[in-house]
Amino acid sequence: MPYPGPVRLPCCLLVPLSVAACEARQLGQTSGPGVTSATSAAGTSTTGEGSTSSDGSTAAVSSTTAVDSGGGTSETTVVFDVGDGADVGGAQPPGCKGKIDFLFVMSRQPFVTYIQDQLIAAFPKFIETIEAKFADFDFHIMVIDGDPEWGLVTCDDQCPTTAPGPCSVADYPCAQLGAVTACDRTLGAGLVFNAGAFAPNKPCEVGSGERFLTRDTPKLNETFACIAQVGTSGRDWLGEALTAAMHPTLNAAGGCNEGFLRDDALLVVTFASATPDYYSDGTPADWAQAVLDAKHGDNESVVMFGIVDQLSPEWCEAEKQHRLCDLIGRFPYHLTEDCDVPDYGPAFDKATDLVEVACTAFIPQ
Repeated sequence: MPYPGPVRLPCCLLVPLSVAACEARQLGQTSGPGVTSATSAAGTSTTGEGSTSSDGSTAAVSSTTAVDSGGGTSETTVVFDVGDGADVGGAQPPGCKGKIDFLFVMSRQPFVTYIQDQLIAAFPKFIETIEAKFADFDFHIMVIDGDPEWGLVTCDDQCPTTAPGPCSVADYPCAQLGAVTACDRTLGAGLVFNAGAFAPNKPCEVGSGERFLTRDTPKLNETFACIAQVGTSGRDWLGEALTAAMHPTLNAAGGCNEGFLRDDALLVVTFASATPDYYSDGTPADWAQAVLDAKHGDNESVVMFGIVDQLSPEWCEAEKQHRLCDLIGRFPYHLTEDCDVPDYGPAFDKATDLVEVACTAFIPQ
């Protein structure tokens, strides 16, 4: 796919000076660091404490102002496009009853170590907060990456030794190549064995034989840290990976992701990337359709959350040059956070509120 715009250094390019480096905005756009936005997919315009969509329904809006590391301020706007409830009549929807499928879609491109570390650090509080909101929290958690290959081909070819040569990963798991399965090499399959630069380079102790975590997974936070540390030796084809993860072949009996997606569970998709994903096959509309097909056409059964290189809300949301922002904004329940901010915790707090709103209105298929 041709590159659609001028070159911009990805966020977190210079670690640990990533935050400062990312404040130099390119493409003729300017914004303060740490800008966060979320807007309705139904044509919502924000006006102070509320918003009105194109269909006349209203949505709650909350805004907060935070001080960034450079002394400036940034405003966070979250729009919960929940309508007026007219589409469900007088009866209350049954809700998701605490059944939530979490899918984390991670870039393996160089310079995303900073993003992975911050997401992993924010995860325990995220799960703890959501668990407190639901009396019977029944979750599935799966991580996929945006690379169709496992590990590093140059290192595979150099095994069984990683002596000086093309492989630059000192702890590459040459001795465990026999444990790599077809699913490990399948785009969109849940990750249980990450290899390459800044990856664990060992199988993660998922324990269940499945490629996702559940409430019965021992050492949940440690295991999530293992599967979410996808490393920096690959690509960022996140739209393509999401499409593959939603495909019936991977989710059917005998498929790599068998049992992950549940018809009676809310789906929460979190993207983590320093690029807009210029190179995945298809378009944001195609990727969104794959999700809708998997969720029986119900766009309100999905929450989209993006930790992305946002540049500015205008560039991310209005100009549609950012393909991940375009995808995320196609769903009524969505939230984005700039990957430059020094702490993802506040954004995850807002995400838990959004999940609660979506879950309350959820109607299982």
